[in-house]
Amino acid sequence: MKKNLYLCFFSALILLACADDSSSAKADSAEKNDSATDTPHIILDTDIGSSTDDLFAMQNLYDCHKEKKCKLLGVVVDRMGENNTIIADVMNTYFGLGEIPIGLERNGVKDPKVWIDYAELPADTNADGTLMFERSVDDYSKILDSYKLYRKLLADEPDHSVTIVSTGFVTSLANLLNSKADEYSDLPGVDLVKAKVKNLYIMGGVFGDAEESDYNFRQAIDFSLDFFNLWPNDVPRIFSPGEVGDGIEYTPEQIFNDISWTDAHPIKQVYLNNDCRTGQKMWDVMPVLNAVYGDSLFNISDKGRVTFNKDGITTFTKDPKGNDRYQIKGDKQWNADMLQRIRDVNQKH
Repeated sequence: MKKNLYLCFFSALILLACADDSSSAKADSAEKNDSATDTPHIILDTDIGSSTDDLFAMQNLYDCHKEKKCKLLGVVVDRMGENNTIIADVMNTYFGLGEIPIGLERNGVKDPKVWIDYAELPADTNADGTLMFERSVDDYSKILDSYKLYRKLLADEPDHSVTIVSTGFVTSLANLLNSKADEYSDLPGVDLVKAKVKNLYIMGGVFGDAEESDYNFRQAIDFSLDFFNLWPNDVPRIFSPGEVGDGIEYTPEQIFNDISWTDAHPIKQVYLNNDCRTGQKMWDVMPVLNAVYGDSLFNISDKGRVTFNKDGITTFTKDPKGNDRYQIKGDKQWNADMLQRIRDVNQKH
């Protein structure tokens, strides 16, 4: 009888241990699944250094990262010029994310138009001559090329888990797609994107009745043609046309009021140093919010396919088997709500 009791006791212990192991394995699996699907893992691709909406896109992304609504993996600077990486470093550092890696496009659009020149931002000083804004990078010459940073970050992530948010030229994306196997991955660029990228949210495209070229795509026409030709058909793209952000204007007066709680703020400093009344709207914030919050904040088109020609024209054709969609502009109330969402982030301190 005692022997049978001992056997029952040890059998129960074994079952409990197996149950614990199983629960632990399920928890680990759930954590990995949540990491890969529920919380967006985002790479930001920006042409920082010209328009101020890039700065607000970064700020909103930082805020979402801190609130664990997303995980920011890295910042790709697709506008050539080392100083643009310094601006990105100033932004990362100021908002407490100096560890976020930065990549620089060294083979992109040469001398593109600069709408608002805030190149002096990193050099601004306090009254005592010290730099107004700290930095985290020691040697900018050692920053990875943008496509290399893409490859490094993508290779380190689970399959079909990375969201890319593009708010500038597609130079770095084109260079990524054209890239070969390297020390980070044995896969060529197209296959690496196909394996690792879950979706792409991209500021660009014109989908109205009248044919009109898109500025960002037209400025980098050769890169844009490569991007559209090489992007894998089964990786979804959500376009944010300029008309969506056209109705969302964040005026200098509102900005100074919302950031009145401090004298040293990089976005506020840009507005102090420059005349930003150039029709700047919140275009680049729209793909960021879409990437983090999904479709809940937006009116999105049906599925289809977007094609692009040498004249810079984007054409959307409905197709239930297509993986392209685009944001549809909202009404005045929607514009006001989106602006307030952006202002709320600036008013936090």
